[in-house]
Amino acid sequence: MVSSIYIHIPFCSNICSYCAFTKQFYNEKLVESYLKSLKKEIDENYKNELIKTIYIGGGTPSSLKINELKELFDILKIIKLAKEYEFTFEVNPENIDKEKLILLKENGVNRISMGVESTNLKLLNYLGRKHDFNLVKDKIKLIKELGFNNINVDLIYAIPNETIDDLKKDLDNIISLNVNHISTYSLMIEPHTILYINKEKNIDEEIDFEMYNLICNTLKENGFNHYEISNFSKFGYESHHNLVYWNNQEYYGFGLGASGYIDNIRYTNTNILNEYINNFKREEEILSLKDKISYELILGFRKINGINKNDFYDKYKIDIHEVYNIKELLEKEYLEENNTNIYIKYDKIYIENSILINFIGE
Repeated sequence: MVSSIYIHIPFCSNICSYCAFTKQFYNEKLVESYLKSLKKEIDENYKNELIKTIYIGGGTPSSLKINELKELFDILKIIKLAKEYEFTFEVNPENIDKEKLILLKENGVNRISMGVESTNLKLLNYLGRKHDFNLVKDKIKLIKELGFNNINVDLIYAIPNETIDDLKKDLDNIISLNVNHISTYSLMIEPHTILYINKEKNIDEEIDFEMYNLICNTLKENGFNHYEISNFSKFGYESHHNLVYWNNQEYYGFGLGASGYIDNIRYTNTNILNEYINNFKREEEILSLKDKISYELILGFRKINGINKNDFYDKYKIDIHEVYNIKELLEKEYLEENNTNIYIKYDKIYIENSILINFIGE
């Protein structure tokens, strides 16, 4: 049963140096055409399900002008929301304002995710960001004043030339914002980004590991629950939408480059804007039972509590110990289990990619 929707807004007023997501410089005419195509995609595919989570990401959704945001929310009026729902909207500090936030509130948005990335001006310039920490503080204050009490901020670490002291200061500043969710990302220099074109290199893995441990320890000491490899929340403020992904549940993906999972099919929309607007295309992967189990393990083991063994059996009618090389990984102490769950050992979380690769194919 589908109960979640992701919507991609690819437009940005500025292209960050590290960004590998599907994005496009803001262009008023392209936005107009894009929203028409987005409406068509949603109208033709949404099947009137009761929706519990919506996530509008990008790109930079807050780069849209007020009239374009109104049009976007008009498009979404077709969607039936459950009584209890989570509706997240991504914003950047430099292009969210009181008028836009009021519009978000009026249209049911109840969770804001802000791309802070760093509070260090030197590092922000390296990342190609267009704000400073004073602006972040002002906008978080405004967001709270307008009644939003579920706020996430993103933090990027392991930036070339970043020191441990830089990261400590970033963590202190972000904790001072008094938000209830923090997503952390080690900077990966990926193809087709400005940093990659400039031949920048990732930092030393030992420093990355030290930074990851600093983040985990500092946030836990400040009342955050480490519930997924990269995500920390105050009690009750976990991202319900992202848990849909990690629990391998079905969801719609609408918009340029968006991915979805419906009726045993995983799909990804074209990431070429002209194709999306003029000749809609998507790639589809029809899943076998083995494929579904593979996704279940790869996604589920991202959660710190891992996978519920009874839920796995109810879903697949197979004991989780009998699939792939779960027994071997338990014996090698990469995985461990309790009465209900099986999960990656906490001291092995940093190397989770080398563990999850065990579940890709066979």
